Amino acid sequence: PEGKVYEPYREGIIFWMRLVRGMPHTELSIRSHDGLTLWGKYYEIKPGAPIEILLHGYRGHAERELSAGVLRAHALGHNALLVNHRGCDKSDGNVVTFGILEKRDALLWTHFVTEHFGKDVPIILTGLSMGAATVMMCAGEKLPENVIGVLADCGYTSAKDIIQKVIRERGLPATVLYPFARLGARLFGGFDLEEDAPIRALKHATVPVIFIHGDTDDFVPHTMSLANYDACTSKKKLLIVEGAGHGLAYPKQPEKYMTALREFFTV
Repeated sequence: PEGKVYEPYREGIIFWMRLVRGMPHTELSIRSHDGLTLWGKYYEIKPGAPIEILLHGYRGHAERELSAGVLRAHALGHNALLVNHRGCDKSDGNVVTFGILEKRDALLWTHFVTEHFGKDVPIILTGLSMGAATVMMCAGEKLPENVIGVLADCGYTSAKDIIQKVIRERGLPATVLYPFARLGARLFGGFDLEEDAPIRALKHATVPVIFIHGDTDDFVPHTMSLANYDACTSKKKLLIVEGAGHGLAYPKQPEKYMTALREFFTV
């Protein structure tokens, strides 16, 4: 991504991408509830091992944002399914919905993995930024019994909250303009920005959730993860990484990140 915060990690991100691009994988696809073909790449380290379903951020690219996640998953002994959201990379669609419809897609991926790899294979839903918002909303739904938890890295509290923050940062009146954004989503995207929200879904969470966030994130404030953590009613853990910008908690403190996951997810 562009921006000074990413420059120190640029070469590392490129290195991870090249590594993962050269790894053996299988392309998988599902059909969404509204007829879109959604694509993912499956990287196996060991048959029958837990599978992480990894979801990227807003208008992002799975390979760019989550290649490190594939390598991290493998280091934990987990297989990895790298998914591109609707409207991103090869996946069909033109509209990104801040996790609202992506939640439905993620639920379909969990059922696909359960049917394809077996009901005894543990699943972890992993998300970064909008992907984190997506998996947090999944945590409040009825999930297959083999879903053992959720990893939410730098996720926001709701689509409304993050949109209003961006509007305010542009020096515009958020309370005046947000209703037009919501109306536009309904008219042109076919979805309601307030249909669901991570902070509401977490009040009904039935699986363990680990929240990770950098304390210098200037896009999604880490206080949003604090609020999400407080709202969560299931087993939970919070890791705040000092000096990490948006989506950079793992590159900033990989050992601390890995230790937290090893302690939290015991299979």
